[in-house]
Amino acid sequence: MTQTDSTAQQVLIPLTTPEEVDTFLAQYPQAAVFKAGTCHKTMQGFGVLETFLAKHELPVGFIRVVDWRPASNHVAELSGLQHQSPQFIIFKNGQPTFEVNNWDITPEALGPVFEAQVPSRQDTAQVAGEGNVAPYKQLMQAYVGGQLPDWEFQERYVNMFRDDASLRSQREFELLSKLFGDPDAYHGGLHQLGQPQARGDLKARVEELLSQL
Repeated sequence: MTQTDSTAQQVLIPLTTPEEVDTFLAQYPQAAVFKAGTCHKTMQGFGVLETFLAKHELPVGFIRVVDWRPASNHVAELSGLQHQSPQFIIFKNGQPTFEVNNWDITPEALGPVFEAQVPSRQDTAQVAGEGNVAPYKQLMQAYVGGQLPDWEFQERYVNMFRDDASLRSQREFELLSKLFGDPDAYHGGLHQLGQPQARGDLKARVEELLSQL
């Protein structure tokens, strides 16, 4: 990610052990922890959070719950908050002051807290996430190239999206979700997401999405 004179970079700090959690919270009087789960709820929640991090000064440590479970358990013990994933917790002087999780990580939930508790940035920031859209682009290119029928493309795309727990920007999340919407509403079969005439020209929509990624 390129850094310009007017745009700073908000760096996410991986917290892989209990000791790293303790060091992180001791280093910053005000900081936050984002616990990343294993499905698209993490992607959506982080996309919302990213829009606030771009405008506010807040160090964020992230924990991959499955991979770094001891760190996740340590946060639960320190905070006294039941573990959730995804989960966003703000700490001040090592004590939790705010917590929200799962589908409740929304602009409506975060907005008042960031405005009241978190200093604004003097510039804007790009958030250094870890998303990679190459697998989506490869799948879409195979479909546009006639290598996959509609039903197989849709099934593979929806399953990929459902299982995607990458830390993505709000823009990426919105782009990737625009083809088929909420994957939790999908149970197999094109009929679940409407007939072709209701969906419009799927191939044209895929080509448009490819041009935007």
